[in-house]
Amino acid sequence: MSTNVLRTTGGTSRSSGAESGGGWWVVRDERAIRVETKAVTTGELLADRDAVREAAASAESGTPVADLVALPPVTTPCRVVAQMVNYRSHAKDSGFTGDIPPTFFRKASGSVSGPHDAIIRPAHVKFLDYEVELGLVMGATLPVGTVVEEQDLPRYVAGLVLTNDVSARDVQLTKTQFYESKSYPTFTPTGPYLTLLEPEDFAHLLNLRLQLSVNGVSRQDRTLADMIVRPAQALTLLARFQTLDPGDLLLTGTPGGTALKAPPKLAEKIGALLPPALRWKAFFKGQAKNPKYLRNGDLITATIATPDRRIDLGEQRTPVADAS
Repeated sequence: MSTNVLRTTGGTSRSSGAESGGGWWVVRDERAIRVETKAVTTGELLADRDAVREAAASAESGTPVADLVALPPVTTPCRVVAQMVNYRSHAKDSGFTGDIPPTFFRKASGSVSGPHDAIIRPAHVKFLDYEVELGLVMGATLPVGTVVEEQDLPRYVAGLVLTNDVSARDVQLTKTQFYESKSYPTFTPTGPYLTLLEPEDFAHLLNLRLQLSVNGVSRQDRTLADMIVRPAQALTLLARFQTLDPGDLLLTGTPGGTALKAPPKLAEKIGALLPPALRWKAFFKGQAKNPKYLRNGDLITATIATPDRRIDLGEQRTPVADAS
């Protein structure tokens, strides 16, 4: 069975007033057991799995999870790589037809934030979007040239995290710039848990259900069965040119339901006749009428879990705020 690990700040317990201290904790139901480790980074924790197992097997009553303040369980700096258009439903929403070439892009690890931290919209960003994504956390070095088969996944992937690939669409589309549009601080909420997997857990990955709502209204809801390039193949393709190390993070794409959708075919054909500046002006004039883009005061709730909760990555609750 999988093990959920929480990373926390130091502080005073809300209920008892005791100092809880920062560090790593194994979560069991509503209680957390401290992991006795010197690990500071995610990579160091993954090298000390015995300490995690000892905490998971402990008979201690632990600390209430509600008393702890969660940090992102993926420490930075690290490599953050993401897959583009990797769910069939998202491809349909984006106007793609036929085969889609597998594509990767990088995000700045400075964009990684906590699972309950506010997402800050920069003043110049008008079209802020959400993308719930499953993150793979590497547990071993993946050298360039590695071929990863399904049975090899436990060798390279230590665990999973819930992420949100927040995107400034007006930057992304007008500049064709993924790195900037997805790398602002707080644009990769991560956690709450680092869900460490046992080899037998990998057979259940396709049952994982990704869900995201805004202000209680469902926006995204799909399982990994909708995924186009699955983890083993994705790692093989990425390893053609990129090394990954323990603690690095691969975001595996988002399902359909984002605020951004391709324009109708007729509008697309008319727009193609316009000069680029006018085309984008017309496109975003239409997008301004779309109420699904994120606004100040919105609350995003996201989860990823299997139906039987064998694998449960926890819940993110992230408010949206305008930059002050």
